[in-house]
Amino acid sequence: MTTLQDAVSRLKTEKNAMILAHLYQDLAVQSVADVVGDSFEMARQAALSPADLLIVCGVTFMAESAKILSPDKTVLLPRYDAGCIMADMITPSDVLALRAQYPNAAVMCYVNTSAAVKAVCDVCCTSSSAVKIAKKLDADTIIFVPDRNLGGYVAAQVPEKQFVFFDGCCPIHDDVPLERVHAIRARYPDACLLAHPECKPEVAAAADYVGSTSQMINRVLEGKEQTYIVGTEVTIAELLRERAPEKTIYALSPMMVCSNMRKTTVEDVLHALENEVHLICLSEEEMTGAKASLEKMIELGK
Repeated sequence: MTTLQDAVSRLKTEKNAMILAHLYQDLAVQSVADVVGDSFEMARQAALSPADLLIVCGVTFMAESAKILSPDKTVLLPRYDAGCIMADMITPSDVLALRAQYPNAAVMCYVNTSAAVKAVCDVCCTSSSAVKIAKKLDADTIIFVPDRNLGGYVAAQVPEKQFVFFDGCCPIHDDVPLERVHAIRARYPDACLLAHPECKPEVAAAADYVGSTSQMINRVLEGKEQTYIVGTEVTIAELLRERAPEKTIYALSPMMVCSNMRKTTVEDVLHALENEVHLICLSEEEMTGAKASLEKMIELGK
């Protein structure tokens, strides 16, 4: 263990802190975390944590979710500038405009949204829980925000309901063209291709398996194929090479890099622990509304 990791470990114990890291974080950051998972697992563990201090290694909306579910805990984001392009695409006024247009619809928001947006929605979801929640939601029409790709994927799995989409996306996933799929399949014809539902519909349709980050990881670890192409942020391919060294893992595209997720370093984690900086603070209105949306996500996502 390095000196840096020793310092992090010591301070975690001294301050009764828990470090939560998203799967897209650098592997060095994941190595000092107590919990590593997708957005749903991070939200769930934040709510269950007995810690007094939560260090959220991810982007802003993840730290906000931890604060909403653990209002009495101190929640820190090691990098204050780690935002989310998708989350910034939508505002509360956008949601309210859709509500006015479709007054009988329920509003389902992807977890990749700000607390202010969650506060004006009925239920939140992650990519791993979206289909299950849509099926359980007591509504015939669902307004899905902000990711049109994930929304379209959910709609295809829940044909008994009508869906209205906001025109947002994750550029890291949406920018991958179908031509890239054809090219890498030609190079590795025996590989199993996995795609995240944030990818374009035609890319997801061309995959052998579509699932959330954690679902893709499990598919590779439990799968019988020898070679896999992973269609999500490239850190997952790196992680899988480490976890399944007997298998051959390729990233769908080397361009699938989330610069915001890559900002956090172990040095940033240590700095946050030492100085308790970049505190997450939300208004009472945001806390109350967003908490209802997140708690319903956890309830329906079981």
